[in-house]
Amino acid sequence: MKYFSVLFPAFFFGLFARAQEVVRLTVSSDVSQQQAPVTLNVRAHKNIRSATVRVNGRDVACQLDDLDRDGQYDELSFLTDIKESEVQHVVVNLSDEEWTTAYPARTYAEMMLRNPKVKEKNKHDIYLTAITLDASTKDPFTVLHHHGVAFENELVAMRIYMDARQTIDLYGKFHQGLELYDTQFYTSPAQKAQGYGDDVLWVGNTFGLGALRGWDGQPALVSPVKQRSQRIICAGPVRTIVEMADEEWAYKAGEAPINMILRYTLYAGHRDFEVEASFNRDLSSSLFSTGVINVRGSEEFSDKDGLRGCWGTDWPATDTLNWKRETVGLGIFVPTAYRDREWPATKDNYTFTVKPVGCQLRYHLAYTSDNEDYGYHTAKTWFAFLKDWKKRLLHPLKVKVER
Repeated sequence: MKYFSVLFPAFFFGLFARAQEVVRLTVSSDVSQQQAPVTLNVRAHKNIRSATVRVNGRDVACQLDDLDRDGQYDELSFLTDIKESEVQHVVVNLSDEEWTTAYPARTYAEMMLRNPKVKEKNKHDIYLTAITLDASTKDPFTVLHHHGVAFENELVAMRIYMDARQTIDLYGKFHQGLELYDTQFYTSPAQKAQGYGDDVLWVGNTFGLGALRGWDGQPALVSPVKQRSQRIICAGPVRTIVEMADEEWAYKAGEAPINMILRYTLYAGHRDFEVEASFNRDLSSSLFSTGVINVRGSEEFSDKDGLRGCWGTDWPATDTLNWKRETVGLGIFVPTAYRDREWPATKDNYTFTVKPVGCQLRYHLAYTSDNEDYGYHTAKTWFAFLKDWKKRLLHPLKVKVER
């Protein structure tokens, strides 16, 4: 979840002529927040190679990211705990010199090809950062190991299917920590005995957690497309970002195909993340759909103002002998600007129709697994989290650049 982006005016960055420049910020909040993200746009400083951040005199982990892969850093991000009405003073040092500061890893992302020589499902070793599949690929679901890019922080982990569903499937942890490098989404019996998590959700053709689909009176898969791509943009001590791209998606009969990029941003210390869709033309008059799966027998929550969720229990796979039933809480928040309508629950989904504003569409997702020793274990506590989560989303941090 990206709370905001601070855009520095061009004249400000024009001052960056030395090898090192100090940027001073004040940060405040109307509500108390833990691990609240701050992102700074640093595109105008072309030679930046490293950075440090101090909040109220204390060093905090930060991350520089090249979002468009042009060889120049675009954003700096860091996290801060802040109380209601508190004002924090931040000193950002941007440098043309490169140095390494060892911050603990708090996010991870991986994508890999299946290696036919490897028999153990959690030992595959052909790692990728990006892949594009042509429409002539008959079964894209089987090309990538764990069926698509996977990403995590210490609280949650998920994967995005690289097929027409583009569903977000969920991994539930028992204990906080990074696990995907070890389990590759296929936890062995030995790893389960050690306390590793596993797949906790059956998704089928549903939304799973917040897949973006077309709309033709009902949710429509992202098909046909000319090409489908996935890529890992970054993973580090502050956040991980991954993307799904669809080229020439014939999304609606009688309309020209569109190009769509879906960007997923997950920050360390968060069980929620942001979905940002970008299109190659203005689609303000078009409708799309998203939502969450109606987990079998689930209890629904809705505030009728963009926030919706459920709490339910089901088998995560068709194999009921080697799997146990899993209980999850799911949540989605669609801001007013992008929300068209909340639809009644069906046997498969809790659905929203959504609309872009120009070329952009944004919404937020969250989940918990009842397996967690750090999470939520009743519908009541989960729905209380969802209401508090929305409150924080609607009260982003206030950031001021000190001249």
